[in-house]
Amino acid sequence: MTLAPLPKLALNAEQLNRSCRCASLSRELLRRELADWDAAHDIYRMIGEERPHLFAEAPVFLDQAGLQAQLAVIAAAETVIALPAYQKRVLGYAPVSAHFPAKAHGVFVGYDFHLSPDGPKLIEINSNAGGGLLNALAIRAQMRCCEEAGSQRPGDGPALAATGSAPEAQFMQMFADEWRCERGGQALQTIAIVDEDPQNQYLWPEFLLFQALFERHGIRTVICDPAELSHRDAALWHGDIKIDLVYNRLTDFGLEHAKHQPLLQAYLAGGVVLTPHPRNHALYADKRNLALLGDAEFLAEIGIDAASRDILRRGIAETRIVAAQDAEWFWQQRKQLFFKPAKGYGSKAAYRGDKLTLRVFDEILRHDYVAQALVKPSERLLDVGDLKLDLRHFVYRGQTQLVCARLYQGQTTNFRTPGGGFAQVVVTP
Repeated sequence: MTLAPLPKLALNAEQLNRSCRCASLSRELLRRELADWDAAHDIYRMIGEERPHLFAEAPVFLDQAGLQAQLAVIAAAETVIALPAYQKRVLGYAPVSAHFPAKAHGVFVGYDFHLSPDGPKLIEINSNAGGGLLNALAIRAQMRCCEEAGSQRPGDGPALAATGSAPEAQFMQMFADEWRCERGGQALQTIAIVDEDPQNQYLWPEFLLFQALFERHGIRTVICDPAELSHRDAALWHGDIKIDLVYNRLTDFGLEHAKHQPLLQAYLAGGVVLTPHPRNHALYADKRNLALLGDAEFLAEIGIDAASRDILRRGIAETRIVAAQDAEWFWQQRKQLFFKPAKGYGSKAAYRGDKLTLRVFDEILRHDYVAQALVKPSERLLDVGDLKLDLRHFVYRGQTQLVCARLYQGQTTNFRTPGGGFAQVVVTP
């Protein structure tokens, strides 16, 4: 008697991240996709030659339960952030510009997670998170993964979960919604994509892609440094072009620098729609906010239900505001902590506690910092070596539009690691 072979047991996400060696990214498909968008600037060369580690070739695996846990944390956080009592509290330490009552919500909020043995942990929320459009296009350059991974095509699941439409279509609708919030039925005619010295930014190719996206929809688009803008005649101008909407990629989140004053003045006078804006950063991305979002007592005081408080307690890496009077405790506990500036971005001036010197610790005490429980990132094991990973949700009005991963070595995501970069996600059962 011949026995039928036993069915192959499906591997879980953690096992696949350790064993799968698939290279799902097709460089040829990526070249074609980018050429279709903007052949004039040769964006593929910019990426392939000048930024070879922008995209990882291997996918990252995430189980369905882990995805749902992350979505639950995002939903609970958004519920808190919408409450006037929370907003009053965080605006108390925000710049004056954040008090301007913008109607626009703010594009590309980024929720970043590490995967821990206790489940996913939210490590930070970012405003104007970069990489959304790059990842939207990279999805279409993916090939199906191996049989062990269910022969899935990376990016299909979480990327289309919200509406069933392609991410770049969702992004375009998002900008249209931002405009409509502020201007109703008026026609959106011009957009400026604004950052410091934009051509020398690492994500310059994404600026060009956004310019192509907007111009496909009939919107004249310029990419410029804020110093090229002027506020006159109750409007914002780039030369002789009147700007309707600014897609803000600046990291001066409160527009406090002198060279940003024309943009700030036009925004406060209602002469331009700005997204994301200072209020968006203040409500979401100041690192001190995570201490409040994880504070069960504060959440109970402002009326958050017990279930949501529990989700946030379990789903946010424990975060405390660094205070000089507690210096001894923070120093004693430093090896289990990660120190971040309250208004930081891109891991600048962030320090692992176990590498902290007394000199740097003294600097931390004299500035606005938070200390976060060290949540070690999980790993993706590849032939090039063991890479750390984190997950980013691009979120608008509480809805995830796209999920991607970032693979890296070292302390932070740096897009300098062979085999690393933005990676697409395969969701396993």
